Amino acid sequence: MKKFLFAAILTAVLINNITTAQSSGFGIGIIAGKPTGLSAKYWTTSSTAFDFGLGYSFEKNSRMYLHADYLFHSKNIFNSTENFSLYYGPGARLRLVEYGSSRLGIRFDVGLIWIPRNAPVDVFFEIAPLMDIIPETTFSLNGGIGVRFYFK
Repeated sequence: MKKFLFAAILTAVLINNITTAQSSGFGIGIIAGKPTGLSAKYWTTSSTAFDFGLGYSFEKNSRMYLHADYLFHSKNIFNSTENFSLYYGPGARLRLVEYGSSRLGIRFDVGLIWIPRNAPVDVFFEIAPLMDIIPETTFSLNGGIGVRFYFK
């Protein structure tokens, strides 16, 4: 009985801390593409946020992929009853390589986000042209689709 009561209280607290307005708070989820892994977003205002990715890149000899972006959201640019936003912003990327030199670069993320009404999630699609600057200058393109779950 104590376990049931504890589980019921914990569930009520967690549900109470879920936010349905995803333009605030912290969200964590998954992204599939390049990279494939975890995605997190922390809203700093109703139109700006930090975006983070941690995953595996399927490029040759890759091990781990990390990125961080500062994003600006343009709301109400689509004539729709749904809550769609275009987002864009600069960031950095680190790709750790198993055999050879790891890479550090800059990226510019551009994406589309859908924030369903009365649901603690968002769904997004993004592309990010990037330029590695260490150990050499190379250009490539990242992109993916994902979903995040939000907490207060």
